[in-house]
Amino acid sequence: MSRERYEELVRDICQVVDLPDADYVLETKTIEIEGFEVRLENYENDPGSLYVNFHYGAISPGRTLVVFRLMLEANLLIYAQDQAQLCLDADTGSIVLLVHVPLTDDLTGEYLAELFAHYAEHGRYWQTNIIESSDEMFEGIVSGNYLWLRA
Repeated sequence: MSRERYEELVRDICQVVDLPDADYVLETKTIEIEGFEVRLENYENDPGSLYVNFHYGAISPGRTLVVFRLMLEANLLIYAQDQAQLCLDADTGSIVLLVHVPLTDDLTGEYLAELFAHYAEHGRYWQTNIIESSDEMFEGIVSGNYLWLRA
């Protein structure tokens, strides 16, 4: 696979979601999906892959360690099967979901749009229940009953 395939898919996804300026998306490698900044990367040392980085938001001070534990649990129980992983952006303290997508011949913009919508739903969950929740709600989630993992 090549850079041309990556550009073809970016143009295809822009067409599917009615974004008129695919050149801008290719230039910035960024697209907004349901309020989330999403970076689309294709690296020279791995031309057969698309790396999708969802930025879910910054963690409130004092919660970082607990949220990091929740992210590790989610990585083991949910995201490992999807070739995805949650991590922290060291510069911003934001939660980022990294998704590896092989650039196969049958990959389409429509599939990517569905994938992006799926992970945007995950992002809304993390924002509502982890990042922006009240202290009482947050403590309930991290209490260890693991109901929050049913995504």
